[in-house]
Amino acid sequence: MTDNILVIGIAGGSGSGKTTLMKNLTKGFGDSITVLSHDNYYRAHDDLPFEQRSKLNYDHPDAFETDLMIEHLKELKAGRPIECPVYDYTIHNRTSETITIWPKNVIIVEGILIFENKALCDLMDIKIFVDTDDDVRLIRRIKRDVAKRGRSLQSVLTQYLETVKPMHEQFVEPSKKNADVVVLEGGKNLVALEMIMSQIQHHIDHCDDEPSPLTLPAEDSDEG
Repeated sequence: MTDNILVIGIAGGSGSGKTTLMKNLTKGFGDSITVLSHDNYYRAHDDLPFEQRSKLNYDHPDAFETDLMIEHLKELKAGRPIECPVYDYTIHNRTSETITIWPKNVIIVEGILIFENKALCDLMDIKIFVDTDDDVRLIRRIKRDVAKRGRSLQSVLTQYLETVKPMHEQFVEPSKKNADVVVLEGGKNLVALEMIMSQIQHHIDHCDDEPSPLTLPAEDSDEG
């Protein structure tokens, strides 16, 4: 593996602000950062009709093909591009397309459950957990799913009570202990953002290799 690649993990509950934090970092460093989103590794369910796919538990670790993500991250750390799967929230399924992800000086790995998997954690240099009040996260989730994903308020609340909340308590919250840094309020925490950006800048300043072209995966975070 190359020594000039810094891997930063950003985890936290649904609606915690981890995507905002990730976007602020990519905006600040542009082509020096590439992003690997756990959401793109939701398992394909081509064998199930839409009605059944919409009822699956997307907040359990088994909902993800994490082993594939681990292999892809190893490839990126070795300096090789990967073909990242693409997930479509509107159909609750993986598409037939892939996106080429190129290795960069800094790789951000983000997702609600990335700290739950030890093998994945072991590939990260810095692990950041975004911690936000449960009520705030729920409000953000409602706004996102109703406005951007065409969901009804009732369906969002039902999913939250049946899978999101219990899975958060069982898997996401306990994984916080694996973090190196806990950031309150995600991308809105300007003090934490400045500290992280300073660390990234220090790393980039000491890199010898020129960055490669960047292609980002899906923009919105977590099906669950």
